[in-house]
Amino acid sequence: MINVTRSSMPEFEEYTDEIRELWDSRWLTNMGVKHKRLQAELEAYLGCPHVTLYTNGHLALENALSALNLPEGGEIITTPFTFASTTHAIARSGFVPVFCDVNPEDYNIDITKIPELVTDKTVAIMPVHVYGNMCDVDGIQATADEYVLRVIYDAAHAFGVSCRGKSSACFGDMSMFSFHATKVFNTIEGGALCYAGDDWVLLLDQLKNFGIGGQDDVEYIGGNAKMNEFQAAMGICNLRHIEREIGKRKIVYERYIERLSGIPGIQLNKPQADVTPNYAYFPVVFDGYKYSRDDVFERLKENGIFARKYFYPLLNACSCYKDFPTAGAEKTPVAARIADRVLTLPLYADLALDDVERICEIIRD
Repeated sequence: MINVTRSSMPEFEEYTDEIRELWDSRWLTNMGVKHKRLQAELEAYLGCPHVTLYTNGHLALENALSALNLPEGGEIITTPFTFASTTHAIARSGFVPVFCDVNPEDYNIDITKIPELVTDKTVAIMPVHVYGNMCDVDGIQATADEYVLRVIYDAAHAFGVSCRGKSSACFGDMSMFSFHATKVFNTIEGGALCYAGDDWVLLLDQLKNFGIGGQDDVEYIGGNAKMNEFQAAMGICNLRHIEREIGKRKIVYERYIERLSGIPGIQLNKPQADVTPNYAYFPVVFDGYKYSRDDVFERLKENGIFARKYFYPLLNACSCYKDFPTAGAEKTPVAARIADRVLTLPLYADLALDDVERICEIIRD
């Protein structure tokens, strides 16, 4: 059986060595030594002034929206072509998601369509670096500056990606990373907010710890979103090997490109200029191919290969958003077309090239 992804993990002894001291200290959570060490190492690796760690990326997004102190009930422009967490964070935080269509090249938010969605209620833009493809960060920032809007990037897919030598962590007001087990870099579960503003450090630390400001007061209505020491220890181990892991993913990615390029009806992502990728995903759009996306999905499954219809269905087509102003897949036709045709193929560091060959043969057969 070949799943769409497989978690990268250090050698067993490396992880047990890393967590051994926890049995002596019995300090398992509440920003212990492993937490502080991973935070510092990520700030160095990402070239970002501040990293705040979380137990998962979703709560990191919700905390970002809380910390920015945006007007209650405001509208946030985002993409329907993303995982549910992106939009759920907006809605659960009391804001209104406004769905913008995507561009057909990299499936990121179409910056030319953002201005027509801006109203007097718009407070922010939440773009997503889909599949690790970098958004048009300059265009988004120019629009945000023109309309005085905050920018929070969902960078869940973009760990280790850089644009013109600048880390994906360093754009917008804040960027959120997911360190879920399926991501390029994982802490089992986990996430982070990356930002430059010094004033947010203490506030975010308090928000993720019930809003506690000290022994004598609770300053904010916060929640529990702290990363524990075992998660942080896994992150410390995995960060040691991140460049090697990305390099192994690149080999798999390039073999797919070699075997599936130039086939009529199969659309592959094109490399982005000035972007150093992380090879997180391998999306294929079957548009005019001899078999539909669903045909290919089923044929692969029959052979023990589990690809993923990622992202399908569109979020603005889901029943939980049917009453929102921009609901309805027909309002975002490019995203709808991609969602009905896209399939992400298995891609992970240890995927054997023989298996890549077999996957490609099944698709081409």
